[in-house]
Amino acid sequence: MNTKRGSRVTKSVKAKTDWAKLKAMPDSAIKFTEDAPQTSPEDWAEAVAHRGLPLPGRKEQIALRVDADVLSWFRSQGTGWQTRMNAVLKSYRDALAQSGSRGP
Repeated sequence: MNTKRGSRVTKSVKAKTDWAKLKAMPDSAIKFTEDAPQTSPEDWAEAVAHRGLPLPGRKEQIALRVDADVLSWFRSQGTGWQTRMNAVLKSYRDALAQSGSRGP
């Protein structure tokens, strides 16, 4: 088994799911709940399967000096603030590329 250096390997517990019984169960026997609601094809229309798709490009870690108020605002937006900051920078880059400008 491939593991990352320093990670602990634990014995897997055998699953107790009877897959054959589950596969034979008719859809009408499924009990939907608030945590597991019934879905429709429209709910899955925008879904993206990741298997076989190219992986997104790697991000590079850098040191960047940003005004305290700007950093505070992005952080106040909650989880994912760095991704949103990256999206803003991409939008700026794309807008400059469309206008043919090289920036200020």
